[in-house]
Formats: sequence, structure tokens, C-alpha cells
Amino acid sequence: MAARIGYLAILSHTPDKLAGFYTGHLGFSELGRSLAGDVTITDGAFNVTIFRHRHELNELSMEIGQHHIGIAVDSIAEIEERYRKFNPRGAFLREAGDLQHGEARIYDPECHPVTLSERNFGLPAPKAGLPRIAHVAFGTLDPSALHDFYAQVFGFRELFVAHAEVAKKPGYRNRHVGDGFTNMALQEFFSDREGHEGRHGIAHVGLLVKDANTLAESVKGVGTIAKRPATRVQSEIRMRDPEGNACDLSRRGWEVDTNKWVNSDAA
Repeated sequence: MAARIGYLAILSHTPDKLAGFYTGHLGFSELGRSLAGDVTITDGAFNVTIFRHRHELNELSMEIGQHHIGIAVDSIAEIEERYRKFNPRGAFLREAGDLQHGEARIYDPECHPVTLSERNFGLPAPKAGLPRIAHVAFGTLDPSALHDFYAQVFGFRELFVAHAEVAKKPGYRNRHVGDGFTNMALQEFFSDREGHEGRHGIAHVGLLVKDANTLAESVKGVGTIAKRPATRVQSEIRMRDPEGNACDLSRRGWEVDTNKWVNSDAA
């Protein structure tokens, strides 16, 4: 298989409650728990592990919220070779390889972890059901540096169509890449663009859904919802889970590869 994003780590003070929101309201299912109180859920394609916030995690950043992604690969050794070529001094660490972790991790140019798995993070072949994660947005100081990292280390392809018009504006520096299944937006942290929210690292994820308005109504009182600006053409609603993690809901879908889009009708 080609390299594919298949893992999302979240730091939480109450993993059990947060997992309950995603399983109870968004159709995720639980995969398992660790003795330390971490909970792993899935949309059928992503392993989403909600870690209990604790000193022992020993992360560079201990900020609560969406923390880092993981990428399923055929060969970690091959990825390590590409990574060393991209950054000869880059950190390469082994991980536990259990349900909550990949088998190794590297770091992007802005020091965010990327965990690696040769076993698809404990999941079978990804299912194309709904809702499912189809978009990850990063707030970054240098979008082009992250583009080069994902292109050279993992072979992700650059995407042009969705932002062709806004990209004509002077000073636009965002970049967009895809793995064929998920869209990744690499956005400037410092931006005055309508609807932008500055968060370094994972700013939000996006869920492909059958009906954004219906799903939004179902989470009222538990999560919060707001319409996205008309200039944000790839999602209709910004939802926040009970801990404030941002998640875009979209029926229209996202550009995920060269000349390839996914939407709710073709999920």
C-alpha cells in the first residue's frame, strides 16, 4: 500500500467521556483501552487514540487537544532512509507498537511527531463508510517546509484545484497535499483570512458526512456548532467536541489526490 494517514492522537483529561461523544454521536466504535486510561476508537479507517494527559507521556508539547497524526506505510526502514535524506539529524524513535501506538516515530520540520505503522495501526483495510475523517489541517509557520517533508518522505501529492482561486491572491502561502484518501491542508499560522483560527500543529480535522446539518443538530448541547464562511468552500459547519477540538463537517468533501475528490455520495 502507498503511505496513508491512518492515525490521530488526542490528549485529554477525560478520555472516556470524549470517546463517548464520538461513539455516541458520530458513529465511531471503540477498539480498546490501555491500563493507563487511554481509549482507542475508530471511524473504520482511522485509529483515533485519546490519551489520558499525564507526565509520563513525555511529549514535546503537552497541550490538550488534537496532538499528532500517524501514517501507515509498507516499510518503516524505507521511510527512515527517506527521512534521513531529508533531515540527516532528525530524531527517529521506536514506539510500543500496541493498539495505542505505531512502531516508530519521526518529526516534521516544526517538531510535531509523526508515528509510523507497518500494520495499519491495528485496523483492517480502511472502510469508506460515513462519517469518516477525510481532512486534517495544520497551522504552520512554513507551509512549504511541511509540504516538502510530506512529499519527499511519504510521497504525498500536491493539490491545486480547491484553492486555485484564492491562491491567486498576493501573499497566499498555504499548501495542500493528499495521500489519495485524506486531504491535508498546511496553513499559515499567522493569517487574517476569514474563518482562520490560529493553532500551531493540528488546527482541526474534517469529517465527511451524509448530512452536515442533521449531524450538527444531533450534537447541540453536547458539542458546539457554527456555520463556516462562504469563502470556505470545502466544509459547511465547524463543530467542536466537548473539549473544544475543532472538526469540520462536510457533505461536499475534499480534494484528496491529483484529479480526485471524495464527497458523501462517493465515500
